[in-house]
Amino acid sequence: MKRTRNQTLVYDYLEAHGKPASAYDILDALRDDGLRAPLQVYRALTKLVEAGSVHRIESLNAFVACNHIHCADSRVSIFMLCNFCDEVTETVDETAAAMLEQLCAARGFTGKRQVIEISGTCRDCAGASH
Repeated sequence: MKRTRNQTLVYDYLEAHGKPASAYDILDALRDDGLRAPLQVYRALTKLVEAGSVHRIESLNAFVACNHIHCADSRVSIFMLCNFCDEVTETVDETAAAMLEQLCAARGFTGKRQVIEISGTCRDCAGASH
């Protein structure tokens, strides 16, 4: 995907930030780079999400850079969200995809793309005393 200047700024910010960020967090971080209006950020995010470069974490109303090289090839993306450190781990799992496909088929539903969000505690935070 050939990115516009704004798309590149937003993607690079999300990749460097490494944690979920709202559109307004992105706007605040990139004001000095020339992004001044929410619409500029939302347009960039929309295109990045459509291209699969960025994911929207629905439960947080936030965005993360895609860090799983084959995620576009998978029918299901799984995001594990740590409640303590805000770490987001992205993975794909073909077994989960097959189970979801069977679940949909049993109910006469045709699913296209599934996204699972699991909130809890990551390994590092589980080892620390919270």
